[in-house]
Amino acid sequence: MRGAVADDMEVLLAQLAPVPGDPMANAARVADALAAQPAADLAVLPELFLSGYDLAHAPGLALDPQDPALELIGRAAGQAGTAALVGFAERGAGGAVHNSLAAIDDDGRLVSVYRKVQLFGGEREVFEAGDRLLVIPLAGHQVAPLLCFDMEFPEPARALAEAGADLLVTAAANMAPYFDDHELAARARALDNRLPHVYVNRVGVEAGLEFVGGSRVIGPDGAVQVQCPRDAASLTMATVGFPEPGDEAVEYLAQVPQRLPVHHIHAVPGGSR
Repeated sequence: MRGAVADDMEVLLAQLAPVPGDPMANAARVADALAAQPAADLAVLPELFLSGYDLAHAPGLALDPQDPALELIGRAAGQAGTAALVGFAERGAGGAVHNSLAAIDDDGRLVSVYRKVQLFGGEREVFEAGDRLLVIPLAGHQVAPLLCFDMEFPEPARALAEAGADLLVTAAANMAPYFDDHELAARARALDNRLPHVYVNRVGVEAGLEFVGGSRVIGPDGAVQVQCPRDAASLTMATVGFPEPGDEAVEYLAQVPQRLPVHHIHAVPGGSR
C-alpha cells in the first residue's frame, strides 16, 4: 500500500530461453527454477514462456488455465513457497487466443490470469487483446502485471499505480532492435509512478527473432538496481525494496495533472498571430 513501508521482497528474475513448442518441458524448467531458489518470494518468467514466441504456432499451443503444465508450476510454487508470474498462450472462450500471464501465489493457487492489452505487430493477427488491467495480491504485495508492449505506454502503469499497486512487474519477449526502447521505458514507468519495477525479458533466437535479455530491477527513483546480461540466460535473485515516499515535490501520484483542452493556434498571413 502506498505511504507505508512494506517488507522487502526476494525476486527471481528468470531470464531464460524456452523450448519452442513444448509447454510441458518449459513448465518443468519453471518448476526446477523454483525448487533451486526456495528463498524467492516471487519468480518472474518471460512473455509466452510456455509456448515460445512463434506466432504461427501460438494458437495450436494455447492452454487452458487448468492445463497440466500450469498445474505442475502451481505444485512447484506451493512446495517452494514462491509466487510466480509465467507467460503463456491462453485458450479463451469462443476460440479466442490471448497472450497471457498466469499469476500463481506462494501456496500454489492460480490467483488470476492477465491478458495483454497492447498487442505488438503481428500479435494483433493472432491474439485477442485483454480488456482490463489487474492488481493481483501475490506474496503479500499488490502486484501490477504488464506484458512487454504494455510497458511502452505510460497510461497502463499510471492507472495501476493509482489503483493501489505497490510493485510493477513486466514480463517481456523483447527483441532486437528494441533493447534501448525497453531500457528507457522500464525506468520511466518506475519513475513516473515512484514504484519499484521488476522487468524480465527472455534471450535466445526463435522464429528469426533475436531476443535481447537485459532483465532488471528498477527502484522508485528510476535507478537500475540489478541488471542481468544482454545475451545470456540467467537465474538472478534480487531484493526489491519498498521504501517510504521520498521528496514530496516529486511524488507524482499526488500531483497528477488534470487533462486540459488542447487549442490549435493558426498562423495568420504575414507572420503575426
